[in-house]
Order: sequence, then C-alpha cells, then structure tokens
Amino acid sequence: MAKRLKVTQIKSKIGGKPNQRETLRTLGLKRIGDMIVKEDSLSVRGMVRTVAHLVTVEEID
Repeated sequence: MAKRLKVTQIKSKIGGKPNQRETLRTLGLKRIGDMIVKEDSLSVRGMVRTVAHLVTVEEID
C-alpha cells in the first residue's frame, strides 16, 4: 500500500527565497493553514525538504 504525505503550511512565504516560494506554489500551498495530500515520492520529499521550515508533514496510510 502506498503511503501518502499530508503537508500543511504553517508559516508565511513572504520574505522567502524565490525557489522556496515557487516550491510552495508547486505543492499547491497558497496561504497559512492550507493542507494538501500527496503520494509519497522522492520528488515530493525533496520539495518538502526545501520548505521544511514553513510546513509540517504527516505520513498517512
């Protein structure tokens, strides 16, 4: 069974580097409190690592 990641934005992207703002947009996060569920993959894990200080991540089944 494939794992999924629940990613929630907890901090603002204002003042962040352009690549971090673009990564949040690519993940589908627009504002504080937004939450998305993505399939667990290396590319998603890399994006989450880029903005780890702005988001929280939970593994769900």
